[in-house]
Amino acid sequence: MTVAEKHIRVSDKIKQELDQRREEGESYNDVLERVLSDNRELLIGFGAFEETDRGDNTEAVRRKTGEKSARRIKQMAESRSDE
Repeated sequence: MTVAEKHIRVSDKIKQELDQRREEGESYNDVLERVLSDNRELLIGFGAFEETDRGDNTEAVRRKTGEKSARRIKQMAESRSDE
């Protein structure tokens, strides 16, 4: 692979983030390639169940789980205020 030299400007904050994500022996280009490919893999299948029974079922489970979590949090808060 031929690498053309290009320069980009990044803030100190972004450079620090890249430094933290760098693995031994990695160039900044390597870090960026890895991070960008990881993000794309997260999106694989996004929306695949939209407008299907599976999508509806998944949404129902998510909603029920959220409701249960909200009830538990409320109960915990109420029990702490009783102490």
